[in-house]
Amino acid sequence: MIKSAARPRMFLLPLFAVFALANSASVPQRYTLDASASNVSAKVPFFGLASKTARFPRMEGAVTIVPGAPEKALIDVTFDATAIEAPDSVTLARLRSDKFFWVDKYPSIRFIGRSLKLSSTTRGTVSGELTARGVTRPATLAVTFNADPIAQAGKPVSFTGTTTIDRRQFGMKAYQLVVGNKVDITLKARMIPR
Repeated sequence: MIKSAARPRMFLLPLFAVFALANSASVPQRYTLDASASNVSAKVPFFGLASKTARFPRMEGAVTIVPGAPEKALIDVTFDATAIEAPDSVTLARLRSDKFFWVDKYPSIRFIGRSLKLSSTTRGTVSGELTARGVTRPATLAVTFNADPIAQAGKPVSFTGTTTIDRRQFGMKAYQLVVGNKVDITLKARMIPR
């Protein structure tokens, strides 16, 4: 026979379990970007017939996702503009110059995403700001995760983010008869729990 003093405690156990689960579901999940498995590419039309793609192979950053409150997510990624790669030496020299990224004066590019809106367990949009060449503009990334980042808590998660910007809004107005103004940016990143 169970003592009467023990009965209330037994009834409270399920309540404590539910509370613990609810509380753990809102614990922020923090990640560091795996620089060795992450990169950014920027593709721009060239002569209206083809395109050229530059890459930013070096980056660092952190991601925080809050289960049950994706609008509180934070993505903070910085790309090393001085490490930019291009398909040929002429294009590389132009991209590094003051006509484009002006890497001597602005050695980094930064994206800060301040809100994640999920349309499914693996797709959504991240709203934030992109800073390049000393100019900050609103930017929205369409993101696709390789797995549900909420269900994968404690495990590495990869995602791809895409957006299109107008280079003129960042002060890059040179060669408009040759180089298109719309730039398609793709961020591929692997997140490691920390």
